[in-house]
Amino acid sequence: MGGASPGVGSSMDRALLALCAFAVAFAAVDTYVVVLALPDMMAAAGISVEDLQQAAPIVSGFLLGYIATLPLIGRVADLRGQVPVLRMSLALFALGSALTAVSPELVTMVVGRFLQGVGGGGLVPATMSLVAALYPPHRRGIPLGLVSAVQEFGSVLGPLYGALVLSFGTWRAIFALNLAVGVLLILALRVLGGGTPTAGAAPVRRRRPDLVGLALLLVTLGAGLITFVQPPAIKRDLTWGQIFIPTVEDGSRWTTPAGLVAALAAALFLLWCWFGRDPLVDLRGWLRVGVEADLVGALLLGAALAGVVLAFATADPEVAVFSPQGPWFLVAAAIAAVAFAVHLRRAAAPVVPRGALRATPAWGSLVVSFLVGWALIAALVDIPLFARTTVYPDSQLSAALVLLRFLAALPVGALIGGWLLQRLPAGAVAAGGMLAASAAFLVMARWDATSLESFAANIPLVLGGLGFGLALAPVNAAMLASTTDEAHGLASALVVVGRMVGMLVGISALTTLGLRRLYEERAARPELSLTELGVLQEQAVFAGAAVAAAAAAVLAVVLFRSAPTRAVPVTEALRAGG
Repeated sequence: MGGASPGVGSSMDRALLALCAFAVAFAAVDTYVVVLALPDMMAAAGISVEDLQQAAPIVSGFLLGYIATLPLIGRVADLRGQVPVLRMSLALFALGSALTAVSPELVTMVVGRFLQGVGGGGLVPATMSLVAALYPPHRRGIPLGLVSAVQEFGSVLGPLYGALVLSFGTWRAIFALNLAVGVLLILALRVLGGGTPTAGAAPVRRRRPDLVGLALLLVTLGAGLITFVQPPAIKRDLTWGQIFIPTVEDGSRWTTPAGLVAALAAALFLLWCWFGRDPLVDLRGWLRVGVEADLVGALLLGAALAGVVLAFATADPEVAVFSPQGPWFLVAAAIAAVAFAVHLRRAAAPVVPRGALRATPAWGSLVVSFLVGWALIAALVDIPLFARTTVYPDSQLSAALVLLRFLAALPVGALIGGWLLQRLPAGAVAAGGMLAASAAFLVMARWDATSLESFAANIPLVLGGLGFGLALAPVNAAMLASTTDEAHGLASALVVVGRMVGMLVGISALTTLGLRRLYEERAARPELSLTELGVLQEQAVFAGAAVAAAAAAVLAVVLFRSAPTRAVPVTEALRAGG
């Protein structure tokens, strides 16, 4: 169920894929860099360390943009083509980075992070779909492994990149660099992706430069930058400083002359992009594709996903599975899900095409991806937490370095998994990886307060990272091989959504399991110290993750059995574009 483009494997295709992989890696870095920057971002937004929960929207805003809009972006990639969606995703990522970099308060910061999530999330399904467009099923293993590897490598580089930038500048410099890199990647994609025949792409025609749109955009960005930064040299000037005085009493920065100029230029830019000829951003064209992609259905599905994200991402798992508003978020998600199901039956061309996920490996990929995310979050959160509880109580850096051993093995496993896909069935590779992860968690479930002092502790850390890495490419390969070319973007997006939702649900469920063990042991043995109770809690979490990983392994073997990821007929392998 997938073909190759005529130029499959050409140097231009490989260069384009490498550029897209770099973009995915850079966006993944940003997912983790906020961990180090969060305290300074909170201070800039006027939030004290004691009010950490108030800063949750900085993280949940990114997750909301990343998850809730993925199905729509994936479907648009199927209809409009992967390269245009990649460029638009990078543009949103760059715009979100710019807003975050100059944000003077929490609302602007959250809006910026949301746009970063939309843009960064959109890169993944578009790139996966591009792999499917450029390579036949039996040759997708290594490219998919590469994309999976660089995506996970971001978790390794993110904290290091953040620490490097913060050693020379402020947290704002991180997002300013994101803006610069995003713009460079957009320009590079225009060069490399201009003539690439990708699925769903419209014929490329030469366009005149939109000088009016470019001028309005520059005025918007320049006035907006001045509005937020308020350079001291200008602000102290008796004449020019008046552009920072609100025109109404108790007005915000947007009511200053500089802010009004930025808002007016932005409004004119949007009007030009709607009514102008060959505008810089074809708003009407994108809306047309959005409607064709079933915008109503995408909004209903996005609302259902948003309810799940907000229910779990805004909670403190050490206190409760949900935030106080969590049950209401889940009720809203259930209502949206029911409305979405009704819409799917009635819509002429729904966002999830009828029968798109009918094949067992297709819907099975979503189930396995969910369980992979459920188990993976235990490693990302509880390995450093175990280290802080036991051997590194006073060093967050040392605890993070323990996790680094796991993370460093993960992209290596992804590359190996892609290579093995050319020789073994997807189910076997994924199952082998998740069994290795399950075995690693079982060892971790027997760790005591001194286990991390031994060199042997590195074995389950590396084994677990390799295991999760091995499973990533087979899950994507099984989905792409079992869906049509016209649904590859959507299918890839849903795999990512499945894993992310699994991580959100998993962290709450596993932490609740660990806390239950802690309370039971404290009641039965009151003489236990806090460290001993913390070890017992983490042991329960690791044991629960081992069960989830083992379940993923079993289901991968059963559900991926008919996925044609290895051997395909010669006629299909030679077919151009399906």
